[in-house]
Amino acid sequence: MQDETTPLLPIKAEEEDTINEFNGASFSGAVFNLSTTIVGAGIMALPASIKMLGLIPGILMIILVALLTEASIDMLVRCSHQGKITSYGWLMGETFGDWGRIALQASVVINNVGDVLSGTSTTGVHHSGIFEGWFGPHMWNSRPIVLLATTLVVFAPLVSFKRLDSLSYTSALSVALAVVFVVITAGVAIVRLIEGSVEMPKLFPEIDGINSVWKLFTAVPVLVTAYICHYNVHSIDNELEDRTQIKPIVQTSLGLCSSVYIATSFFAYLLFGEATLSDVLANFDSDLRIPFSSVFNDIVRVSYVVHVMLVFPIVFFALRLNLDGLLFPTSRHISRDNRRDPYDVATKRDKVLAVTMIVLAVVSNAVALYSDALNIFYRKQEA
Repeated sequence: MQDETTPLLPIKAEEEDTINEFNGASFSGAVFNLSTTIVGAGIMALPASIKMLGLIPGILMIILVALLTEASIDMLVRCSHQGKITSYGWLMGETFGDWGRIALQASVVINNVGDVLSGTSTTGVHHSGIFEGWFGPHMWNSRPIVLLATTLVVFAPLVSFKRLDSLSYTSALSVALAVVFVVITAGVAIVRLIEGSVEMPKLFPEIDGINSVWKLFTAVPVLVTAYICHYNVHSIDNELEDRTQIKPIVQTSLGLCSSVYIATSFFAYLLFGEATLSDVLANFDSDLRIPFSSVFNDIVRVSYVVHVMLVFPIVFFALRLNLDGLLFPTSRHISRDNRRDPYDVATKRDKVLAVTMIVLAVVSNAVALYSDALNIFYRKQEA
């Protein structure tokens, strides 16, 4: 029995004594796959977070979280290379033991695209989905049917590939469609700005008491989760022809995604102002007050839903690996090596930074939960 296990999928062809099967993923393909992992459905919640924080603090927070993400991935990759660890679950098992690995693998979850295609309701207002807007409400374009058809027609074929690199072309298309959303939103906002029909966004948050300060923390989890991609870093790294490229790949992806996030947040907030909804896509079922408004609304929503559909196979890939590790655990058991941080790679700066990020995450999420609970309590009292 081997002491060290192999990943679910082959790293390179030569490691399995096969010839000319796979020569390694390209730099651009890896950038697109990592960028698609980052830019998911959460992008639509960013404008509302900027509305809450104000333009300047919001953009600064997007940049700060990107820098923290780069630092955390750098630590993850260096420790993994030193320990010859080839999966995120394996790394968690080495660090936190079997229960830590199980907790990590069990928490890899996915979102859905039903809101975009079949409509959604927020604050008591129903926002029509694409099919509902085109054809009216019918059983065939209801949420369950749309999700079933999407799963069978889109998800099932794309998640069947052996390697993540096989999804590089769909990932490139997904990133391009996210850029289409940004370009259209920016174009409409600029036209409205020239016409003088938009209000200038507030630069800083409005503070009128301690409760408004607590409420600001509800934006932090949105910004942090917008950069979650760590669970796919090992899969991308394993397939590289030159694994020293992983650092510039991560930096390029984070730079690209940060640019998309900043542009989306700025122009969407500029366009809709204080009417920006928690899911800004719901704002695109109203009159944009420009010629061909309905056409632009449909283009935005169609491009976004296809973008999200192409994000899912990337997430499903990680889900498949983690489900395999959960059902058939192959990581070295903690009893074989009960040391923590056994590879002596982390510097004092790394440890301080890691503890700082954990504390910030725990505190900000605790305050956000407290603020949400407080708001629910006050709403019930007012009712």
